[in-house]
Amino acid sequence: MPTLTFHLEAPVAKTARVLQLAGLFDIPPADRSSRSWTVDVPAPNADWQVGLIVGPSGSGKSTLARAAFGDALIGGYEWPADKAVVDGFPADLSVKDVTAALSSVGFSSPPSWVRPFRCLSNGEQFRATLARALCDPRPLVVVDEFTSVVDRTVARIGSAAVAKTVRRQPGKRFVAVTCHDDVAEWLCPDWVIDMPNGTLTRRALRRPPIELEVRRVRAAAWDTFKHHHYLDASLHPSATCFAAFWQGRPVAFASAIHCPGRVCWWREHRTVCLPDYQGVGIGNALSDFVAGVMRCLGKPYRSTTAHPAIIRHRAKSPLWRMTRPPSLGGRHEPNKSGITLGRTRATERFTAGFEYVGPPRPDDARSLLKIQRV
Repeated sequence: MPTLTFHLEAPVAKTARVLQLAGLFDIPPADRSSRSWTVDVPAPNADWQVGLIVGPSGSGKSTLARAAFGDALIGGYEWPADKAVVDGFPADLSVKDVTAALSSVGFSSPPSWVRPFRCLSNGEQFRATLARALCDPRPLVVVDEFTSVVDRTVARIGSAAVAKTVRRQPGKRFVAVTCHDDVAEWLCPDWVIDMPNGTLTRRALRRPPIELEVRRVRAAAWDTFKHHHYLDASLHPSATCFAAFWQGRPVAFASAIHCPGRVCWWREHRTVCLPDYQGVGIGNALSDFVAGVMRCLGKPYRSTTAHPAIIRHRAKSPLWRMTRPPSLGGRHEPNKSGITLGRTRATERFTAGFEYVGPPRPDDARSLLKIQRV
């Protein structure tokens, strides 16, 4: 474990105010102001991916990060003033790469992707900056002022999302520099340097569990979520609606509709996770839960989605079977009454079809759907 000693020094201009201050507070006169730190740092060849430098303002965090990691330190990015946030990423990245990066850090709101960076909320700007940092080709990225300007819920969820993304990339390393120690258990770093004492500790933290409560809700609950859906804000009048609550707050919404005809089935209608809670799998967890509940009604449960993050999740999940790979097109056929549920064609975007093949949830179906027998 190497030790790093760094020294800061600056001249003191003996102005009238400085001399008055020295007299008022009995500050010894000096030509220069200096401060030194001795800090243990992780070895360059050590086995780690996520690190954390934490301490109060003025404790030397940023100075240490510059001294230890040099050009890897990122304080921010220049973003186009009047172009979409997706246009702020390097030109050699495909749209698929950019949207995957944004989704990986919990920024999964396509309507916001087309807005300029300056028009995003603080939480969205935070996640966009993280996504761009993780697209950096350098193997090590150090982010200064990590979570300093966002709500603490956004900070915790965002920390969990970025840690998960980094650990999926072999050889990638990420260091967060922050004055907020509440992100530590969500970031789950391999090591932590506590400033100003400069102690390095190895940690084996586990992220706190996110325990969701799912309730059957009225259609009016959609008003909280509709502006964040990637297609439109409409809700079918016959939709069966559910919401997930965390710590008493609604965080995600899902609904299903019945598709009658010669072959009846239930279809996923709307699934939305609020932006502050994206990136840790809440939306997918609610979607899987609802599928298991609706499957108890004795009909297949199917879904057509264009969202890249949902497609990636379900393509790997044993709970879903892909019935149609991503392609342009897709059609919801009219039922025997001539009524078409949803959009008649989706020729302008890629969509994929899935069917839920996981286990039913009879106990939850009895509770939420008031079914007597399952």
